[in-house]
Amino acid sequence: MFALAISLASSAFAQHSAMPAGMTHEQHMAQMKKEAELKAHGNVAMGFDQDKTTHHFTMSADGGAIEVSANDAADTVSIQQVRSHLQETAAAFAQGDFGKPLATHSELPPGAPVMQRLKAAISFRYADMPRGGTVRIATTNPEALAAVQEFLTYQVTEHQTGDPVDAPRR
Repeated sequence: MFALAISLASSAFAQHSAMPAGMTHEQHMAQMKKEAELKAHGNVAMGFDQDKTTHHFTMSADGGAIEVSANDAADTVSIQQVRSHLQETAAAFAQGDFGKPLATHSELPPGAPVMQRLKAAISFRYADMPRGGTVRIATTNPEALAAVQEFLTYQVTEHQTGDPVDAPRR
């Protein structure tokens, strides 16, 4: 009986071991629900399986980049889906269309309204990468730069990529 109690306690502890310190169980459950919704919405809006890919959002002195790659180099389906999505993203953002981030996050990400307004001052360039692709976002406009980096910082937080959010200075 004692061994069974220890086993049950251990499995219960393992289920919650990823819960951040200082977070209540209810907060942790809400966070897990939000993460599941983000993944499900992302699968639809982006057109590829979020579990088979990795996102990175990098900052640069003149903007930053969105990078997505397939976790498996042999997963040609995901690689093509990522490339197609990022090509569409670059074209849509250049037109001021942020519908896919809205659909993914169920809100318009911070920075996007200014990026829409100043779209002519921002370049969005797609490029292939070995396992996926990247959208390089660049501007010389200070207001647009702040918006781009606010948008990318939001993405880092929402997708929990762990990417640094401090931009190099010019």
